Amino acid sequence: MQLIECVPNFSEGRDRSVIDAITAEIETVAGAQLLDVDPGADTNRTVVTFAGDRVAVGEAAFRVIVKAAELIDMTAHSGAHPRMGATDVCPFVPISGATMDDCVELAREVAARVGEHGIPVYLYERAAFEGRRSLTEVRRGQYEGLAERTDRPDFGPVLNRSAGATAIGAREFLIAYNVNLNTTDRRLAHQVAQAIRELGAPRRDDSGNIVKDVEGKTVFDPGRFRECKAVGWYLEEYGRAQVSINLTNYRVTSLHEVFDACREEAAARGMRVTGSELVGLAPRAALLAAGDYFLVKQGHTTGVPEADRIRSAVLSLGLAELSPFIPENKVIEYRVGAGPGKLASMRIHEFLAEVSSDSPAPGGGTVAAMCGAMAAALTSMVAALTHGKKGWEKSRAEMEDLGRAAQELVDWFTLAVDRDSDAFNAVMAAIRMPKGTPEEQESRQQAMLAANYEATLVPLEVLERSVRTLELATKATRGGNPNSVSDAGVASACAQAAARGASLNVRINLQNLSGEILDEITERHDVAITEISRLAAETDAAVDTILVS
Repeated sequence: MQLIECVPNFSEGRDRSVIDAITAEIETVAGAQLLDVDPGADTNRTVVTFAGDRVAVGEAAFRVIVKAAELIDMTAHSGAHPRMGATDVCPFVPISGATMDDCVELAREVAARVGEHGIPVYLYERAAFEGRRSLTEVRRGQYEGLAERTDRPDFGPVLNRSAGATAIGAREFLIAYNVNLNTTDRRLAHQVAQAIRELGAPRRDDSGNIVKDVEGKTVFDPGRFRECKAVGWYLEEYGRAQVSINLTNYRVTSLHEVFDACREEAAARGMRVTGSELVGLAPRAALLAAGDYFLVKQGHTTGVPEADRIRSAVLSLGLAELSPFIPENKVIEYRVGAGPGKLASMRIHEFLAEVSSDSPAPGGGTVAAMCGAMAAALTSMVAALTHGKKGWEKSRAEMEDLGRAAQELVDWFTLAVDRDSDAFNAVMAAIRMPKGTPEEQESRQQAMLAANYEATLVPLEVLERSVRTLELATKATRGGNPNSVSDAGVASACAQAAARGASLNVRINLQNLSGEILDEITERHDVAITEISRLAAETDAAVDTILVS
């Protein structure tokens, strides 16, 4: 699923009824989830965060912009923050399964709709057509200067006195991150901030005076990291100084890099970093990268469950120093329910009870996916036990790669557990659709074709990934710790069961397909089954050889 975040800023931070009416629009769109509402009375501005799939986020963004234009009169607005419209800015941010290009396209689509609704729109950042990318440049003159602007907006009329204008763009995820210091000295904290931030520190001459350029502007010596903004401040609530950081592209500069750099710069000034704080949400990938970084530094494998990699990040960065760090509340993908579904989240006895009930779903396809997950998990375990065993140092790189690949398969199969059941339920829903009129019959027929295809595709993908899982189990058998060969053998058996079970579910659904789709799926099925048979014989023989040696 494509997961996109949207962070619109509205020019109202005092009237809660207006704020609630605007954010209520988000909750009317299926697939869009409201994550945070942060009003500010002094700025008279509210920052709203929501996320979801591409279609839902685009629709919700359009609705809140329209609602804000109805409820906020810019002719009567005042506030400390720069602004030019009822909805001042509306950026789209790729989170997972979505690219920057997807967000650029979405921003322009929403901008066109907003413009047609009579609100001027200026594109900014990555969504800008050309030039004028900076938000500062787009917003120059603010609301009061809109009437005198000579550059036309990208969409919509030249002027809307009540609604003002809106900047719509696409940008990377901004991570707000604070590093805690064992000092109350804001000045020292700011020195650390200057050392790490892209802007750097003011250049000084031999006498210690700040150097100015020919225009009288301060000359800066760049800091250590790009896409990093930082200042030092004193936080009275916690009685300590912090380095307050905005990472404007965590793929360029990561959490763990700035954390370690702050430790170095703090130590050089006689201080110590005691922990850090994540303000708001962060993408899953940012925390996983940090967790992996510290696991590798400690000589551990990263081919472990995702929860362990996240825990490594939390412990190593000291994210729980000032307040409890609950990943379900701080990782954006977890907040929007992008993890395991209902069945995969059950306890074992609950899952078995659900399977053994008289309901046809979950059924064999779901169980096949679960077998695949168990096969991949056991394979990862063998890799981890080999990676950390003394005397097996030469195998570490191979076992690292094997364990990571196996964990990715665990995650995929876990999602497939619910996908298979959902696909069957979609078939049943299509069958129950009305068929009284020719139009209803046509709609029902199209729904059944789509549902039957998905019900066949899911077990086919389970089958194909079972081949990959069995390949990894084979490598674990041959190259892994021989003391774990029985575990590798069970992994092989589970992968074979997953493949055979998935094959049965593909075959029973083939009768509902025809034409090129039938031919394609049949060919993919037969290729996978042939490969499973070859690998199964190879792995079973390898296991038997090791057991009798």
